Amino acid sequence: MDERIITSDVCVAEGASFLAKAEPRFAYALDQTGPLPLRLKSDGFETLFSAIVSQQVSVASANAIWARVEQAGLTVPDRIKQASDEDLRACGLSRPKVRYARALAEAQIDFDELRMRTSAQVIETLVKVSGIGRWTAEIYAMFSLGRADVFAPNDLALQEAAKNLFDLPARPTEKELRLMSEAWAPWRSVAARLLFSYYRILKSKEGIR
Repeated sequence: MDERIITSDVCVAEGASFLAKAEPRFAYALDQTGPLPLRLKSDGFETLFSAIVSQQVSVASANAIWARVEQAGLTVPDRIKQASDEDLRACGLSRPKVRYARALAEAQIDFDELRMRTSAQVIETLVKVSGIGRWTAEIYAMFSLGRADVFAPNDLALQEAAKNLFDLPARPTEKELRLMSEAWAPWRSVAARLLFSYYRILKSKEGIR
């Protein structure tokens, strides 16, 4: 695997400088946002399971459910395999998410080995697990594995930010934004950070925090 890995704020700044020189609109956005966040977090089973827990619920609900999952000690595959459906439901998991938790626990992903795979291989591996879609896999590759050239074009915040920044007539589709993002290689993950930050500025101007 020979891909650039983001490991520090220096890497993010390098990517942001590249993007600002390549695209005037990114230069404008960067002027609005200031230095971009690193946004790196841990990788592994617990991170993916937490992502599944957070799907289609509010941040507050996700945090509350995850706190119960942690309190019950259900953050490792063996404990999930041993737990009953009632145990998992008691933490606040819906029936589909109980199935997804078991699917992830049974997937036997070698997370150490996964770090050595290409981003395409990482995404291909993860989406085979029930409950993990391409968006989750791309976010994991970007922010848990630090891949510098991954993008998540199905993200509504990224779509809305791109619509505003590039003065598009409508919010781009996943396919349209994926095609647009090809021009931002080899720093598409930094472009995502910039668009996320720009989106927060847009929302704050609307009075939404």
